[in-house]
Amino acid sequence: MKLHGLTVLDLSLFLPGPAATQLMADHGARVIKVENPHAPEPTRSAESFPWQQGSETVMFRNTQRGKESIALDLKSDAGKRALLKLAKKVDIVVEAFRPGVAKRLGIDFKTLSADNPGLIYCSISAFGQTGPWRDKPAHDTATVAAAGILDVTRSPEGDSGPAIIGVPIADMLSAYLALSGILMALHRRHTTGHGDYLDISMFESVLAASPNILGPVFGGDKAPERLKERTHGGNAMLNVYETADKHHIALGGGEHKFVTALFEGLGRTDFIAPVTGPAGEGHWPAIAFLRETFRERTRAEWESWFEGRDICWSPVVSLKEAWQSEHVQERGMRFKDAEGNDHIGSAVRFSDEPAQISTQLPGIGANTAQIIAELDLTEADREAILSLL
Repeated sequence: MKLHGLTVLDLSLFLPGPAATQLMADHGARVIKVENPHAPEPTRSAESFPWQQGSETVMFRNTQRGKESIALDLKSDAGKRALLKLAKKVDIVVEAFRPGVAKRLGIDFKTLSADNPGLIYCSISAFGQTGPWRDKPAHDTATVAAAGILDVTRSPEGDSGPAIIGVPIADMLSAYLALSGILMALHRRHTTGHGDYLDISMFESVLAASPNILGPVFGGDKAPERLKERTHGGNAMLNVYETADKHHIALGGGEHKFVTALFEGLGRTDFIAPVTGPAGEGHWPAIAFLRETFRERTRAEWESWFEGRDICWSPVVSLKEAWQSEHVQERGMRFKDAEGNDHIGSAVRFSDEPAQISTQLPGIGANTAQIIAELDLTEADREAILSLL
């Protein structure tokens, strides 16, 4: 597998860091998860993450598989010494403490790289390691709000307040940027022999994902007027329409061929020219027509109508429907382990050396004895660490 031979030390919790390191584990890296024996990985908790399969939460199962777990109290002398010894042997460290915490613990990049110059050290935080917002506490929704994305995430029909986005985009975008940056640093290390430090901000990961919506801001120095913008509800062909049975159809492509196929099929060729033009007021009559028209048939009837037509569209399905679809099953994005528990497949697909996913989950500190046996620790430190299990 592509990452075989690499060792990753995962000091992160919840989603951004664990998602990035699980991708590395799926593709062959050895990932050692460091857990505080007094406060282990929060996603293990069925109280906080109540949906379970087998003996583990769905969240834990799909962010921590294939990893090893070592239980270390990094505020203890023995735990810190073990971490410093372990950091000498790894290629990558991923941490998601609040800015400044790693330095206070004495496990920051400067400290760890002094004995391991090839170390690649990735910090993931809400707003980054510098700047006036660095110490603001935030998880996904707050960083998305701060990036201006919740303000433009509203219903395209009627007036509504900001809507919570259905997936944790700041968490996952920062995970993918972390992985991308780590792989860049690994590539450069082949040439220089030196590692590097990555400062990944969840907030900035959302900002960086916004080039297609920044026209009014960069070109006009103003916030977008939502219903005049292409992707916020001002384009008839990038919109959501209610059906007769209270389901919805999403149109998702405004190229001329799609516009022509839709409005010829509906007998309103007069809308082809304006809908092919810029979003905004020129689209509003067509949007009104489509809202009225889509409410005349059920979702199933519209699915039959769209069949065979060259139009970019999809029914708005439930999360359950999506993960039960034939396409998801055939592509292996949902699969079951030997015990019948569900897992998310790997979306990174190679022709050679594809992911070989281990569905094994570590107990809290399950690999502690094995890992500390690999380290040059005193017997007293070993006993102090093992006594916490």
